Amino acid sequence: MAVPSDSPVRKPARSGFDFSLHMQRLCEDMAQRVEPLRHIDMSRVAVAFAQTRKRSSYGMYASLTPLRFPGGTEQTVRRGRRWRIQRLSDDWGREMLYILRFYLPRFLDLAFREKIVTVVHELWHIGPKFDGDIRRFRGRCQAHSASQAKYDAQVEQVVALWLRQNPPPALYEFLRSGFEELVARHGGIFGRRIPAPKLFPVE
Repeated sequence: MAVPSDSPVRKPARSGFDFSLHMQRLCEDMAQRVEPLRHIDMSRVAVAFAQTRKRSSYGMYASLTPLRFPGGTEQTVRRGRRWRIQRLSDDWGREMLYILRFYLPRFLDLAFREKIVTVVHELWHIGPKFDGDIRRFRGRCQAHSASQAKYDAQVEQVVALWLRQNPPPALYEFLRSGFEELVARHGGIFGRRIPAPKLFPVE
């Protein structure tokens, strides 16, 4: 099977509230403002959203999809075959290393601080080498370490550090509104929608 060409991450051009753009700016500020996130280059993180099927508070609020395998490698071997992940690039041909996806309206219906914590939680998953792999911990639970409470405590520390830096309110004020409120104020919400990347065999 031939390897497909890169999938582009295109900027939407519509009227309404550009959710992806506002989240991108917020994450960029976090990455620039606090040391624990300074390894992140948001120009190579595709920020997207997905619509939840049910209006429920239960389920995922956000997710981070790495576009490399452990150690930042571009290929892996499974069941005797070599595979690679579908590549994703932006309008300028810059290859993305991660997809940061938020689930609406569920994410926007959280309380304000829970939204901030959710954003930092996902950014904290980005590996310190920024090589397309996640931050890995020892043991079976490599994504959150052996202690979920310890992981959450680290995230809370980063949140507090960012808030102490007094970031411009214009960056995060939209998070004080729920989904319906933003829709009513702006006439709609739009942003990037990126399908889950596929695995392809390397011939």
